[in-house]
Amino acid sequence: MTKQPSGPVLGTCALNRATLDRQLLLRRSSRSAKEAVAHLVGLQAQNVRPPYYALAARLDGFAPESLSALMADREVVRIVTLRSTIHTHTAADALTLRPLVQPARTRELTAFRKGLAGVDLDRLAALARDLVEAEPRTMAGLREALRAEWPDADPQSLAVAARCTLPLVQVTPRGLWGRSGQVALTTAEHWLGRSGEPTPGPDATEAVDATVLRYLAAFGPASVRDMQAWAGLTRLRGAFERLRPRLLTFRDEAGVELFDLPDAPRPDPGTPAPPRFLPEFDNLLLSHADRTRVVPPELHGRAWQGNQAFRTLLVDGFLAGVWKLTEDALVIETFGQGEGRGRLSRAEERDAILAEAARMLATLHPGAHHDIRFGTVVPGAGR
Repeated sequence: MTKQPSGPVLGTCALNRATLDRQLLLRRSSRSAKEAVAHLVGLQAQNVRPPYYALAARLDGFAPESLSALMADREVVRIVTLRSTIHTHTAADALTLRPLVQPARTRELTAFRKGLAGVDLDRLAALARDLVEAEPRTMAGLREALRAEWPDADPQSLAVAARCTLPLVQVTPRGLWGRSGQVALTTAEHWLGRSGEPTPGPDATEAVDATVLRYLAAFGPASVRDMQAWAGLTRLRGAFERLRPRLLTFRDEAGVELFDLPDAPRPDPGTPAPPRFLPEFDNLLLSHADRTRVVPPELHGRAWQGNQAFRTLLVDGFLAGVWKLTEDALVIETFGQGEGRGRLSRAEERDAILAEAARMLATLHPGAHHDIRFGTVVPGAGR
């Protein structure tokens, strides 16, 4: 007979406020950009601008140049880690988290096995390392260089294999605020001038446990499945069981066991949550298996259309709309009356949204003029 989880029940609003607090979205933080990136265990960075918008929503006095300077100084980097997607991490986290998520990168290779028939992956990794450490390479350049060694293999599969087996970072100027540059890659160790952690290694268990605690500090209270969704990994139950004596346990309204740090903030569910403009792919919306703590069930999928993710608006802590920035306007599309917990129902909410929009523009685009208006962001949605 399966033992049922025990512990107090945390409702959706309680989970929402706890997560917002830890995500620095309940009130803006005075942390530095580097401290925030470390606390949040990285920022989703599939596109260049999202990390800047993510910090603008979270930090008091943030200036985009502060994050850009960290990147130029190699104190933060862009690297494929969690969920096999690009994240902006501190240098220390790039070296320690990348080995932890290596099993997911190894699984990713199975989709390319036909194109890699006859290819010695250890030899490929060694050759690719030599190539990118000699000089940063684009994926196209890496592909062509590897093809010379394995002319019968699929060129794209060769480049993907290099990306999956090596901790490759995107070198600057890619990722800098107000700059442009194609993606060029080298190893994290070479770019940062130091070695990563062995994978697997004698401290692998300790590293996993430490990451569980950091995840809970930034995203908890959370279930085992929640963290697995965040990391893109499986089989993390053992780490939670090892840590159980150090953690508190709760249940959500469906009876799922949630773990948390004893001293982590769990604000009153009625704590006010100001509007926040978040970038596409913000980790707040992607880091739990059960996303109802931020995305009401009736709004599931509303921030996406096909493969396109829209920038999101939170009202009262929950998804309430999407937005886009054009050359001359910030356009906000709110979901219909009655849709979602964060629905717009009072004039003061609308005023708060407009004030937050103005603040975001002043932070990230000072001196530029943008009209702020409510309109259509998702073409044809619900029409």
